[in-house]
Amino acid sequence: MHLNLKPRNHLPKKMRPNRLGATISLLLFMIGLPILSVAGMELLERGTLHETAQWIASNRSLFLLNVGLSFCLLTFIYAVVGSLAISGSISTLLLGLMALISYMKVKMIGEPFFPWDILLNKESMDIASLVTGKAALLRIGAVVIAVILVFLLKWVLPRVSFSIVSRIGLGLFSLYALYAFAIKTPLAGKILDHIGVNEIVWNQKENYANNGLALAFTLNVKNSIVQKPETYSDQSIATVAANLQEVGMQKAGLKKSVDADSLKGKKPNVIFIMSEAFWDPTLLTNVTFSEDPVPTIHRLQKETTSGYLLSPQFGGGTSNVEFEVLTGNSMSFLPGGSIPYQQYITKPVPSLASYFADQGYKSMGIHSYEGWFWNRNSVYKELGFESFKSSEHFVNPEMKGYFISDAEVSRSIIDEVDKTEDPMFMYTVTMQNHGPYDEPRYGENQFKAQGDLTPEAKTILETYAQGAHDADQSLQMLIDHFQESDEPTMIVFYGDHLPMLGLDYQVYKEAGFIQTSNANDWSLEEVKKMHSIPLVTWSNFDMPKQDIPLLSDSFLGAHVLDMLHMEKPANFKLNAELAAQVPGLLSNLVVDANQELHAEVPESAQALRDDYRNVQYDLLFGKQYLAEHIDHDYLTKTIQDSFNAEFDEGNVPPQTQGVSSNTPTSKPVSAQ
Repeated sequence: MHLNLKPRNHLPKKMRPNRLGATISLLLFMIGLPILSVAGMELLERGTLHETAQWIASNRSLFLLNVGLSFCLLTFIYAVVGSLAISGSISTLLLGLMALISYMKVKMIGEPFFPWDILLNKESMDIASLVTGKAALLRIGAVVIAVILVFLLKWVLPRVSFSIVSRIGLGLFSLYALYAFAIKTPLAGKILDHIGVNEIVWNQKENYANNGLALAFTLNVKNSIVQKPETYSDQSIATVAANLQEVGMQKAGLKKSVDADSLKGKKPNVIFIMSEAFWDPTLLTNVTFSEDPVPTIHRLQKETTSGYLLSPQFGGGTSNVEFEVLTGNSMSFLPGGSIPYQQYITKPVPSLASYFADQGYKSMGIHSYEGWFWNRNSVYKELGFESFKSSEHFVNPEMKGYFISDAEVSRSIIDEVDKTEDPMFMYTVTMQNHGPYDEPRYGENQFKAQGDLTPEAKTILETYAQGAHDADQSLQMLIDHFQESDEPTMIVFYGDHLPMLGLDYQVYKEAGFIQTSNANDWSLEEVKKMHSIPLVTWSNFDMPKQDIPLLSDSFLGAHVLDMLHMEKPANFKLNAELAAQVPGLLSNLVVDANQELHAEVPESAQALRDDYRNVQYDLLFGKQYLAEHIDHDYLTKTIQDSFNAEFDEGNVPPQTQGVSSNTPTSKPVSAQ
């Protein structure tokens, strides 16, 4: 290797460094810049010098590994560009942008920056436009200054020249090192194990906080790829199809139809309401309230079919719950931290929306936030919805706190159902009670919490309880309306995940609901509690009451179709078969039919679980073998040509094309 270190000839002789000085300058730059880059990234992400220094001091090996990855990025860029200063400024810019985006995402939705976020385009700009606070602007300014300073070193650093062969070798070595850690080759795995890297795939925020931004981001690259199950083949799917057809024949004629008189000869409206972060705060241990914040929920739990859903999420990731409920697929078979709406749904995927459309229903989605987020504008089209009403299509909506109120959403549901002649399948997502809850954003909270809580935790809990009450009363508004309606209607109401009540599970810990804020140390019972969401149903026609101890979100669709005595399509039929054996299925928790908890699927249900995984892979990534054997029309249904025709630009009321007059002057950047 030929290394040529020359001083800048245009500098005065007294300023020209000697060869030893040039070598030292080069080494300081190549080692010092990655060290400063990693420290700067962590400072941008963590917010304070104290927290950054504390992480570095407590995790020296992890810090050095992050520095090594930054060094590999720098050397690879240098191999391509050939200029130290320019390479340094590019790597500083890339790492700075990574830290900035991660900071903004955490503020927005409580999730850091993932490799698959690079696939976003318009969404990235829209997210950036919402983060305009002082802290964000200071961080942006710091990155810009850092890039400029590194670039100015162009007139200070010695010139370095490698032969083209040496540069190619250096680039390939650096690229391979990054690749090895990204896909975790055996050698990289040994290094990670020796250092003690703990990849917390089910809690990516903690994963990034523990391992550092550069390392956690790199380790997540392998999670962008869904591996084909070893048992997946045309033959295995054909066997599943044959078994489902046999099950269908065995159960044919065993079901009783819903009372025709109560339906008045009409198909019932089916309204799913996924209430943002809805949970029952009275479940907290050692905490009482001055009055019941969710009386409607508690009444329905006594009178109607109700129980608990097992959510794959905590504190965020709403779209993943939608994915499970609408498609019947499970997040437990996807890489930790994945977001199917952003990564995988790029073609038509069979769902409840497309199924109900086949049954003569109008399938509509409603969400009281911007339609671009979580890529819903595109995804709802691929899932077979006829229309999607996002916040842009609400006319002068009532605001509550930071967002469109739950009451406004209920009024929108009533309006859409009443003006539509066809029966409706409606999937509704609310927004009002999205976190954070550290400020009493509703003014004086009606519900006072009593318990051994710090003032901060008490404020958080009371603000959350007020929002939960509003959601409860908005459900009652719908019940009051449809109770008097001559249209048969069923409502399915539940939350997407437990709320994030303070950092490090503050309220849950202080209330004694969990024993530790370290999710790695939770018992299976604690994992279950932290993922169990109340589910209630209501209908204005006769339906028998059922108790649902626990049911995964991915199995809810099949259960509702059974309640309505509607013929289930193949994938939902398989869901029902598996749910009979393991009604609760997460990546780190399995609940069997006897409500016993397991870390893994019991051996007796593993074959059926494998069928479920194979079918999911077939529908999302595979060759659609299942459609060749059963339910071809449903499984290969294309998008509706008239998607969102009623909400296209020409039909949007003028009031909705700008900010509503009732919209607060500022929104929290934690918007969903």
